[in-house]
Amino acid sequence: MKRITLNILLIATVLIGACRKDPLDLMPDGRITIDQVFTDEMMASEYVNTIYANMQHYGTAYNYWTMLAGYSDEAHDNDFPQDMGRAPSRWYNGELRPNWNPMDIPASVGAYDPTTNGFYYRNGWKGIRQSNVFLANIDKTVFTNPTVKARLIAEVKTLRAFFYLELIKMYGGMPVVDKPFTVDFKFETLPRQSFKECVDFIKQNCDQAIAESNFPWRITTEPERGRFTKAVAHAVRSQALLFGASPLWNPEGDAGRWTLAAADIKQSLQALTDAGYQLYPEYEAFFYGRSDLSPSPGDKETIYEVKTFGGTPEFSHLMFRMHAIPTLGGDKAGCSPSQELVDAYEMADGQIPILGYQDDDHLQPVINTASGYDEKHPYLNRDPRFYATVWYNDALYGDVNGKPYRIQSYVGGADGISNLMQRTHNGYYLRKFRNPKQLDPNTGTALFKKYRLGEIYLNYAEAANEAAGPTSDVYDAVNAVRARAKMPQLPAGLNKEAMRERIRRERRVEMSFEEQRIWDVRRWKILGQTDKLTTGIEWTKTGEGQFTGKRVVAGRRKSWADNYLIIPIPTSELTLMPLWEQNPGW
Repeated sequence: MKRITLNILLIATVLIGACRKDPLDLMPDGRITIDQVFTDEMMASEYVNTIYANMQHYGTAYNYWTMLAGYSDEAHDNDFPQDMGRAPSRWYNGELRPNWNPMDIPASVGAYDPTTNGFYYRNGWKGIRQSNVFLANIDKTVFTNPTVKARLIAEVKTLRAFFYLELIKMYGGMPVVDKPFTVDFKFETLPRQSFKECVDFIKQNCDQAIAESNFPWRITTEPERGRFTKAVAHAVRSQALLFGASPLWNPEGDAGRWTLAAADIKQSLQALTDAGYQLYPEYEAFFYGRSDLSPSPGDKETIYEVKTFGGTPEFSHLMFRMHAIPTLGGDKAGCSPSQELVDAYEMADGQIPILGYQDDDHLQPVINTASGYDEKHPYLNRDPRFYATVWYNDALYGDVNGKPYRIQSYVGGADGISNLMQRTHNGYYLRKFRNPKQLDPNTGTALFKKYRLGEIYLNYAEAANEAAGPTSDVYDAVNAVRARAKMPQLPAGLNKEAMRERIRRERRVEMSFEEQRIWDVRRWKILGQTDKLTTGIEWTKTGEGQFTGKRVVAGRRKSWADNYLIIPIPTSELTLMPLWEQNPGW
């Protein structure tokens, strides 16, 4: 999407803007007043671009250029323990505080800076505020083509819903604000509202956007890349309803929320597929590039990719440099898949190889002997998504400089396990998102996929199973995702609890490193079971192509207690909002 910056002061957020003068209502001193903006259809359209500018970049947007996966049990961030000043290390060390959130630091920021606390929080509210300003003023704007105005209104309603969803996932219920504050508004009277009330508001906005016939299903031209569509409204609504029905946000166990979520997500899934959305035929290749834009693209699965802007390096460039194999370029190893993630992948025939662990350190796996899993050769005959996601010891990378190259993550190998930031600490490197044929950091084109059809299938499967048990619709949704990965169908006859476990496993492997796991373990309230540590395998070479391995703890964490389920609201906000209570445990 073309980013055009108006000469308008757009820095005050909803909640920090406790001053009595509206900073958008500027005096005529050479700048443009908000009233002037909405007297011109071009400037009103450009104003929407300023709303998009509040989106975080996701993917590799976290300090420094790391991924959110490293804050969950699906990865170990190899900055730890060598660089204890970096955000992931401080997260592992349990340094989250109301006035200091290691997750909430922009990628490029180095040492701790108090001004960065609440960065994403402020931007989220800024996006909501600007959406409200737009929706309150757009009626007075005359458009040559009325369908453009209708589209923009639907687009901004989806943006407002999106910003609310991103805020409440992290911080819990927020005030539901649907219009700009007046200059004399008393912010100290503003109450928080429940997660459910926020989800209801998100659904209302998305429903209205979906109903707009002039809101397109797809972006089809390059200048519009990065704009929201009707498909995004379905994705936002789907995720909000799923979260709102989940144990963390539905402590009463209200079954009606699951029923509503299942019905609406089913309608979204049907509408998306009717509009031509399909699972991409090849799981691995799907993540190598960005979606092609046309009325009938080759990539029919992507719903929304995060477009790079503002001078930030491309996602593919950062994946090459910051989550790298040392012998193949890059600055550091970044996030490496955890042994716990590796253990979650099924065998190729659908058998579950690792049923759990005998010890708290996960060094003694409970092996399903009927699965055919061989502890000496643990990477044989696994789910194809494993090979698309994880580089493991002795894996064939491909040709490098005309010669076949195998990953040498064994002790003493060229990519060998060590405590250096440039090396894996657990024996693995991340493969997902990077084409092995990409040997130059500047040749990749991948963008981070924020929403895609595969998620909608699994959102529906989970909601429908919780609402009515493992019906044929539940099986069909999960099996559609498995079939694309060339995995067999789930076994027949699963009960509700067994299906729940299979759906959770499916989400974990299908959407690894896509910023799902960190929120899933929270909304399921299993953080204390998953995030105490991560492990890996230390391989020792004993001969040509021969290795012996032992499981090792890659890193222990102090970020798994119940108060970590919901991130604390920045202290600076609570001083302005005396009616608010801090989140539990903070």
